[in-house]
Amino acid sequence: METIVIQTEYIKLDALLKYAAVVGSGGEAKTVIADGLVSVNGEVCTMRGKKLRPGDTVRFDRYTLQVTSA
Repeated sequence: METIVIQTEYIKLDALLKYAAVVGSGGEAKTVIADGLVSVNGEVCTMRGKKLRPGDTVRFDRYTLQVTSA
């Protein structure tokens, strides 16, 4: 599991995937989210603008990302 530290109140799902470098571009993030390949807190999420807050967990492919605050 990789910990992603954010300085703001939240980060959007597509931005998190780019920030964590698990996708190569925003377009790729949009595609994998729309295809239902990403889960948030154990549930498939197809909303690329989903707001993630500290404590949320994102899974994609072989990656598990835990959002925390600074």
